[in-house]
Order: sequence, then structure tokens, then C-alpha cells
Amino acid sequence: MGETRAADTTLTLAAEHAVGALDFERVQREYWDQNECVYLERFLAPALVESQLVPVVDRLRPEVHRAYLPGHKKSGSVSYYVLRDNAPVFLELYRAPAFLAFLSRLVEAPVMVCPGDDPHSCALYFYTEPGDHMGFHYDTSYYKGSRFTVLLGLIQRSKHCRLVCHLHKDSPGRPMRELRLAYGPGDLVIFNGNKLWHAVTPLAAGEERVVCTMEYVTNPEMALHKRLFSNLKDAFGYFGLSVLFAPRRGSSTTR
Repeated sequence: MGETRAADTTLTLAAEHAVGALDFERVQREYWDQNECVYLERFLAPALVESQLVPVVDRLRPEVHRAYLPGHKKSGSVSYYVLRDNAPVFLELYRAPAFLAFLSRLVEAPVMVCPGDDPHSCALYFYTEPGDHMGFHYDTSYYKGSRFTVLLGLIQRSKHCRLVCHLHKDSPGRPMRELRLAYGPGDLVIFNGNKLWHAVTPLAAGEERVVCTMEYVTNPEMALHKRLFSNLKDAFGYFGLSVLFAPRRGSSTTR
């Protein structure tokens, strides 16, 4: 437990240092110029991610739930509930006060972590088998407010598997621009899920890619029927039916 707490403190301080080292005006300008999307290379030091987070990723491999939805996705996932119970180091990073303050300033709205009954609030995606991919989609929010997605690169051992972003796809008068991002250990992608049309290209044999997804909201309220739909989507498309019966422990801000 002592090693876990030391890693937790290290990551909280690392997030504070990373935020302080940013050229915020440049980052915010790029975020808005790209229709609420920005890529931050080496936000965290790759060596830190590889020493503090990748060993935890390896330990969680038996917990991965694989899902295949023809025409949409093929990959593995680990839910917030598993991270909460077995890998709280990821939640320390997710909740880091300096990062929450930075994100709120960036999007020009107060953001918070998702409620404790959202299995997607902080999760891991595993692309580990040939053909693993994600089709084009928006991260549609069922919350009453806005929802923002943050992707943190953990393992990137692939020449083929890339995040493909179509910027300004639905912006009148703005030409669409495509970004293809590998985002390795410590790299971040931040975007408004309702605005970025994006996909993940297929993984080739012998390759591997693992990322952490963190979701933040401006309003944690969600209508009951939308919560039911969201949980069913997460159960069948990502984490398995077990998430429907996982014990809730209140807000994800508590432990």
C-alpha cells in the first residue's frame, strides 16, 4: 500500500508540474481554433508513465473485457469500477486538482469528475488483437451539461493504430482537417465529445496500444432513462454485463 500511495502522490505532483509548464495561451488558442480539440505531446514524462502506470496496466490484463460490435468496434476495456477497486493510481490522476483547474480554464466552464455510477468516467482501452479498432463516432453526452474527453497514452507499440480526428466536420464555412495521432506514453488529447468526429484505425498483428480515457462534465445530472441507456451501451459495447451490478459507492470523488 505504501508503494501505491507514493505513486499516487508522484502523479498528483506530476500533473501540477505539467500544467504549470504549459504555454496556456497557446494551448487554449489551439483548442478553440480546432473546434474544441487539442493535442499535448509529452504532457507527462514518458518515463514516469512507463514506471508508474504501465506496470499497473500489465497487472490489470486479466480484468480486460473484450467486445466486438460489427461495423463499429473491436477492443478490450477496463471500467472505472475495476480501477476504483484495483488501480486507484489512475483515479488520483483523474482527480488531480491542478488538472481539473486547468481543464476548467481551457474549456471556459467549471468541470468536475463524473458521478460514481458511470463506469466510463475513468477507464482503460486495450487494442491488443489484430484488427482491433473503433469506427467513426462522436462521444455523445447523455448528461445535462457538456462532457469532455481526455485521452492519455500509456502503451503505443504500433505503426498502424492511430486516432483519426476530423476537425470542423460540421462547422459551417470551415474546411474539414484531419489529424492522425499516435499519442505515446504521456501524450494527451482533449476534446469536446459532441464536436469531434473520430475513429481508431485497425491494429496490425504483433502490435499493441493501451490508453486511459477520462471524462469530465459541467453538470453531473442525467435523466433516469438516459442513464439506463448509457449503462446498457457501456455493458454491451465496452465493459460487460457485470457493470450493471457493480456496487456503487456514491460520487467518484470519494473512495
